[in-house]
Amino acid sequence: MSDSEQYAMENVDAGASETIPMEAGQIKKGGYIMIKGKPCKVLNISVSKTGKHGHAKCNFTATDIFTGKKLEDMVPSTHGTTVPIVKRSEWEIIDIGEEGELTLMDEGGNQKTDVNLPSYPETMAQEIRDAWNDGENQVSVTVQAAVGIEQVVAFKKENNAA
Repeated sequence: MSDSEQYAMENVDAGASETIPMEAGQIKKGGYIMIKGKPCKVLNISVSKTGKHGHAKCNFTATDIFTGKKLEDMVPSTHGTTVPIVKRSEWEIIDIGEEGELTLMDEGGNQKTDVNLPSYPETMAQEIRDAWNDGENQVSVTVQAAVGIEQVVAFKKENNAA
């Protein structure tokens, strides 16, 4: 193979999946499930008795973790479904741009600039701006990540004793 026939490697990752398979009967209230392609937190599970086809059915009521929209799904308890891998991380706000783009820094000094102020709930973005007050206060945010989406889901104002 000559030098001109090199392979072009555009994307490098460990090949890790953003979801994992799980039997529907193993998912618990407060856990996560994928419904209609959306990562959701399970609010309620009701299990129906085995019917004439021999499967107990799990009826999931859940909310989308990024929009808060309520979704429902019914899956036979022995069948597989997918569960999103959800990661939460704490970041400190360094700057808030005009368009709502955040500059964040973690405890290790790593910066993140690809997250915007949240659109859900509607009031949270303004509450974060008010708490931050153009850099007067130290505000940390919780960023939740799942299936390639990252969004601020909580914030807290640090009390600086100056």
